[in-house]
Amino acid sequence: MNKLCILVGTTIGGYVGWALPDYFGASFFVSFLVSGVGSIAGVWAGWKLARALER
Repeated sequence: MNKLCILVGTTIGGYVGWALPDYFGASFFVSFLVSGVGSIAGVWAGWKLARALER
Protein backbone atom coordinates (compact mmCIF):
# COMPACT_ATOMS: atom_id res chain seq x y z
CA MET A 1 0.00 0.00 0.00
CA ASN A 2 2.88 2.31 0.78
CA LYS A 3 4.43 1.99 -2.67
CA LEU A 4 1.09 2.45 -4.41
CA CYS A 5 0.32 5.66 -2.53
CA ILE A 6 3.78 7.02 -3.27
CA LEU A 7 3.45 6.13 -6.96
CA VAL A 8 0.08 7.86 -7.24
CA GLY A 9 1.33 10.88 -5.27
CA THR A 10 4.41 11.20 -7.47
CA THR A 11 2.36 10.97 -10.65
CA ILE A 12 -0.20 13.55 -9.57
CA GLY A 13 2.40 15.87 -8.04
CA GLY A 14 4.59 15.72 -11.13
CA TYR A 15 1.69 16.38 -13.46
CA VAL A 16 0.37 19.32 -11.45
CA GLY A 17 3.92 20.65 -11.13
CA TRP A 18 4.27 20.53 -14.90
CA ALA A 19 0.81 21.79 -15.89
CA LEU A 20 0.69 24.79 -13.56
CA PRO A 21 3.74 26.68 -14.90
CA ASP A 22 2.87 25.61 -18.43
CA TYR A 23 -0.58 27.14 -18.04
CA PHE A 24 1.01 30.47 -17.12
CA GLY A 25 3.38 30.33 -20.08
CA ALA A 26 6.61 29.43 -18.29
CA SER A 27 9.53 27.94 -20.16
CA PHE A 28 10.34 24.25 -20.45
CA PHE A 29 13.10 24.52 -17.85
CA VAL A 30 10.85 26.15 -15.25
CA SER A 31 8.14 23.56 -15.85
CA PHE A 32 10.72 20.82 -15.48
CA LEU A 33 12.00 22.18 -12.17
CA VAL A 34 8.54 22.73 -10.72
CA SER A 35 7.56 19.23 -11.84
CA GLY A 36 10.46 17.84 -9.83
CA VAL A 37 9.34 19.76 -6.76
CA GLY A 38 5.78 18.53 -7.31
CA SER A 39 7.02 14.95 -7.55
CA ILE A 40 8.89 15.28 -4.27
CA ALA A 41 5.80 16.75 -2.64
CA GLY A 42 3.80 13.85 -4.06
CA VAL A 43 6.17 11.32 -2.52
CA TRP A 44 5.75 13.00 0.85
CA ALA A 45 1.95 13.23 0.54
CA GLY A 46 1.68 9.60 -0.62
CA TRP A 47 3.83 8.43 2.25
CA LYS A 48 1.73 10.37 4.76
CA LEU A 49 -1.48 8.98 3.24
CA ALA A 50 -0.19 5.41 3.42
CA ARG A 51 0.76 5.86 7.06
CA ALA A 52 -2.67 7.28 7.86
CA LEU A 53 -4.38 4.37 6.13
CA GLU A 54 -2.31 1.81 8.07
CA ARG A 55 -3.67 2.98 11.41
